[in-house]
Amino acid sequence: MDDRRSVLVLTNPYDVTADMVLRILADRRVPVVRLDPGADLYAGVSLTATYRTGEQRGTLRTASRELDTTGIQSVWVRRPSPYEGPPRLSDQDRRFAGEQTLWGAGGILASLPDAHYVNHPWNNRAAEFKPSQLSTARLCGFLVPNTVITNDPEEAREFVASRHGGVVYKPLWNTPYRVEGQPHSVWVREVHGSEITDAVSVCPHMFQAKVDKAFDVRVTAVGDRLVGVRIDSPDLDWRRRQDLMTCTPVDVPEPVARAVTDYLAGLRLTYGAFDFAVTTAGDRYFLECNPNRQWAWQPAQTIAAIARAIADQLEKGPDT
Repeated sequence: MDDRRSVLVLTNPYDVTADMVLRILADRRVPVVRLDPGADLYAGVSLTATYRTGEQRGTLRTASRELDTTGIQSVWVRRPSPYEGPPRLSDQDRRFAGEQTLWGAGGILASLPDAHYVNHPWNNRAAEFKPSQLSTARLCGFLVPNTVITNDPEEAREFVASRHGGVVYKPLWNTPYRVEGQPHSVWVREVHGSEITDAVSVCPHMFQAKVDKAFDVRVTAVGDRLVGVRIDSPDLDWRRRQDLMTCTPVDVPEPVARAVTDYLAGLRLTYGAFDFAVTTAGDRYFLECNPNRQWAWQPAQTIAAIARAIADQLEKGPDT
């Protein structure tokens, strides 16, 4: 295989969504290396990088091949395992090894010369901050629900009291949470002034005017290709009971398409999953854009279109 055309896919071994794209690349005879750096580097895989004046070199050795990392044309940052260190080590040594792997191997894999990233991990991280999303969306011309992010209980109470159409609470990050030892998801839900206590001062909270929506829309953007689906659900947060929702392919209006393009450019993204709340009047309010969200739950034709678009991005490599 020609290493100059190699695609590197960073994901865990149980990522069946990635498998769909890998099958397309295999059919096209595009050479692919799949790597889970947070686990594989403790299981026989080695990664080396050398830097000197005027030259950068690197080698990735797996059980089946040796790859010149400077010849990697595209990197798909999908769902790699966290850098937690080898489980056989003590807590302190494991934490040390995990952080050294993050800052060492993670840095190498994020600094491959001339590689095309979908998306670059540092751009992914920057684009995950909700304040950055809202600020960028506003600048790109999206309708944005009135929102306040605060750790001031009085500010929160005043905001809730001033929104007669209702207010919802949204976590700023999907932090793992347990109740009586069991995993517990913090869903988007309506909140009332009487529920806001001084506990708000512990950390910033995000409160947003409730959109009187008729349905939701997910727009998946891969480069200049946009794929939309309408989501009908009985729940405020359709993710809560996905078995009750229905999804239907839908066109993306031109003004939304232009704003999506500007948004991706502003945050230096190739892939983005945009969520909108659509009112009965047809107004589309921007809720969020996740730079690395799952997409294989959508209708079959939508899944196929997204998989092809990602495969095309990885196969073409960097723009010249």
